[in-house]
Amino acid sequence: MDPVGQDINLNSPNKGLGPAGGVDSLTGVSVEGGAMGVAAVNTLPPGLTEEEAEELYSELAKVEEEINTLRQVLVAKEKHSAELKRKLGLSPLNELKQNITKGWQDVQTSNAYLTASATLDDIAQSEAYKKTSETLSVAGQKTTAAFSTMGTVLSRKLGDMRYTPRHKMAAAGPSCRTGVTNHRNRITRIKKKKSLG
Repeated sequence: MDPVGQDINLNSPNKGLGPAGGVDSLTGVSVEGGAMGVAAVNTLPPGLTEEEAEELYSELAKVEEEINTLRQVLVAKEKHSAELKRKLGLSPLNELKQNITKGWQDVQTSNAYLTASATLDDIAQSEAYKKTSETLSVAGQKTTAAFSTMGTVLSRKLGDMRYTPRHKMAAAGPSCRTGVTNHRNRITRIKKKKSLG
């Protein structure tokens, strides 16, 4: 069936049908003016008369017509809704934000959230919590002081290392290192001559 030529008026006797009827999409049986031709069906289920079968096929055709009509109405309503949202400037992102905000408000007013919040308030007011908090605060202060002292000691040690002989030699520059390297090479050559000679 061509959806463009169908009558989508829910009160119409020809709803879902084109001007000349058509073929039922599920059964493949021709539909003329909204009624099914029983003659197109080869066999009837056992215990079912021709009149009952014709009545059931007629009802099936009407239900399928209504389903198709409702699908078309739903598509039209969704298009209309999208157009209204576009005119109002509502984007999917805005809708998501609104849904999240509403969801968070629902959570904050839920019994579970209120009960948990009250329990946390009770815990914060308890003596055990206060003692633990004070202990952790003191421990944090002592740890901070220890790290500060350690930092001072390390920086002093690093400052002392600047004045070691190795550092002084490195600070003397490349000419001093070249002289030391030349001296080592000369000693190595002398040792080789003695061992060969």
